[in-house]
Amino acid sequence: MYLAPVHRMAQHAEVDAPAGVLYGLIADALRWPVFLPPTVHVEQLEFDGESERLRMWVTANGEIRSWTTRRVLDPVAHRIDFRQEVLPRPVTSMGGSWTVEPRGAERSLLTLRNDFAVTGNARADVDWVKRATAANTRAALANLRQLADRWRRLDDLVLSFEESAHIDAAVEPVYAFLHRFGDRADAVPGATRIDLAESAPGVQLMTVELRAADGRTRTTESVRIGFPHAGRIVYKDIRDTEQPALLAAHTGEWSVEPDTWGTGVTVVARHHAVLDEDGVRQRYGEGAQAVRRARQALRARLAGHSAAALRLAREHAEGALARGV
Repeated sequence: MYLAPVHRMAQHAEVDAPAGVLYGLIADALRWPVFLPPTVHVEQLEFDGESERLRMWVTANGEIRSWTTRRVLDPVAHRIDFRQEVLPRPVTSMGGSWTVEPRGAERSLLTLRNDFAVTGNARADVDWVKRATAANTRAALANLRQLADRWRRLDDLVLSFEESAHIDAAVEPVYAFLHRFGDRADAVPGATRIDLAESAPGVQLMTVELRAADGRTRTTESVRIGFPHAGRIVYKDIRDTEQPALLAAHTGEWSVEPDTWGTGVTVVARHHAVLDEDGVRQRYGEGAQAVRRARQALRARLAGHSAAALRLAREHAEGALARGV
């Protein structure tokens, strides 16, 4: 029986943060979409306090890949071992570990090790996985280092909030509208063009062109993942040409929740974002007051986008109900 050889890779990063802070960022995988650029979305399937199973969606060489992984967490040793369970072809095995070694009170060495095998050890497939793994590892280490270096200010840079609206309609038409709301040019305030492309069942790439007040064009790209049976759509902005950038990362979720008394649904719009410090500095200046102003401006902008989409969803669903559609 032929056993494909195992390929091993490792990358390291020196980080100006305590080992416990850095380990906490790695252990909290549900926040990876706003902390690690390649990670689009994470669902926690199981957790017993020491180990967990996660379903992850990740960008790799320009593609969206998904897999299930099991992680074993050791907060004392500052180590997390992981092994993927359900893998995309041609990968037959993949795993590794995160380790954080203290290098003083406020300095640490972060190491990410990976091992993998592919069907038949085909050279093209091995090279593809190596490129994707190396690129994602570099991005993950760089972003974790950037976040951890700012660990004293991180709470001020991270923003999470949600808003909701009631709609007198069933779940299905509301979800269907949100799933395809890019078909409406006015679904995003200021948009001049919205394109939706489905790369895999339930996985969409949405491109939006917006016209700024000064006449410049700004383009954003988002990956959207639909869970129709749960009435949820999650998304992550993966490209934004806005300069200076106010956002370092942004993820969101639409959740369509049926009312217990059966008269309609509540639609919840959730946002999670990390401010870009350089962009804040260029727009608002230095200091805590500048960060507060940036947070207020960002929340107002994101809330405005949600409110516009909720208004259109209500018009669509309640209008269809009135017409008997």
